[in-house]
Amino acid sequence: MAAIRRPFGRNYAFVVAGVTFLALLAAAGLRAAPGVLILPLEKSFGWDRGSISLAAAIGIFLYGLTGPFAAALMQSFGVRKTVSLALVLMAVSTGLSAFMTQSWHYVATWGVLAGFGSGAVAMVLGATIVNRWFVERRGLMLGLLTAATATGSLIFLPAMAFIAEHGGWRPVVLTVAAVAAIMAPIAWLLIPERPADIGHKPFGAGEDWVEPPRGSASNALAGAFGALARASKTRTFWLLFLGFFICGLTTNGLIGVHMIAFCGDRGMPEVRAAGLLALMGLFDLFGTTASGWLTDRYDPRKLLFVYYALRGLSLIYLPYSDFSIVSLSVFAVFYGLDWIATVPPTARLATQAFGDRDGPIVFGWIAAGHQLGAATAAVGAGLIRAAQGQYVQAFVIAGVAGLIAAGASLLIRREVKAMAA
Repeated sequence: MAAIRRPFGRNYAFVVAGVTFLALLAAAGLRAAPGVLILPLEKSFGWDRGSISLAAAIGIFLYGLTGPFAAALMQSFGVRKTVSLALVLMAVSTGLSAFMTQSWHYVATWGVLAGFGSGAVAMVLGATIVNRWFVERRGLMLGLLTAATATGSLIFLPAMAFIAEHGGWRPVVLTVAAVAAIMAPIAWLLIPERPADIGHKPFGAGEDWVEPPRGSASNALAGAFGALARASKTRTFWLLFLGFFICGLTTNGLIGVHMIAFCGDRGMPEVRAAGLLALMGLFDLFGTTASGWLTDRYDPRKLLFVYYALRGLSLIYLPYSDFSIVSLSVFAVFYGLDWIATVPPTARLATQAFGDRDGPIVFGWIAAGHQLGAATAAVGAGLIRAAQGQYVQAFVIAGVAGLIAAGASLLIRREVKAMAA
């Protein structure tokens, strides 16, 4: 882009962050929608829950797997083009699903195409924008963008559930498609590639600030795979990967996809069940912030032990509770506080174990494990429900997995290991 002046001077960085926040919200809403669509699709087409869950599982998996490679695409192709085209892909794929008649249509649109599209509008986008546009307040801005991806997937659920309850599944998919379609031109018009393209430096940069060299896509790919190769030789990587795999399994995959359907099996209306997930999203903000504060002061391994152990016990308890609005509300508040509380200590341990250079990249691969676990739970819980007619075993298995993750967290080593490049 030519150096076209924009309003607000260096504060234009906050405009870029705001547009990025909205784009991340759109992607988060897309990834949350399959949880709302399970019951309406069952009623409309008679598809079994395992087939419906497969689309959610594939979408979640590709959403996570795309992240490490989306960063390379942003370096070579550009952030502005990558984000805009990803939003177009999200809009087209979800819009086409309005005409689906077979379950594989749902898998192709919401699973494969929307999975790739939303994966490019994920946390890797937030990190890229913050690193390019901010020198000061990076932590604050990254925290806000993280909230968009983590909390956004929950806060949209009541509105989508209301639409599904009164209009069926088709208005939901068209609403998601419309939001993505609206965001695509906004991102194209308001997100310059870099501050220098509009004649500015990043927010908070001094007069002596020099733009870092621009890496090529091949270097980004080599760095990503090189860090993975070095980290995968250590026990610490696999313990962190296991923990985050179980974290995804017990949050996005099980609760995020199946909680509304689980409540529906117990006679609770979709809108009320979606409200519980929105409550989790609200308390997730407080829990993640508090977890970051605690991570600065206490052993992150012990924090992970507590988080995973309490999560596991609560999942085992839930199917056997009285399912009253009071007990479910208490569960929602507790689970919201614990939803992504695992992120700060896991990121800290990755940096401590693999150093400042490899640590963030390794964390990206560990985060891909999170989505792999979420995909496993999304399809696994659906298959269990289809085979047994209930979710009890799925929740108990997830609870036991949480306890395993708690024990594994105490085995993690904290020291930095020198790894050959």
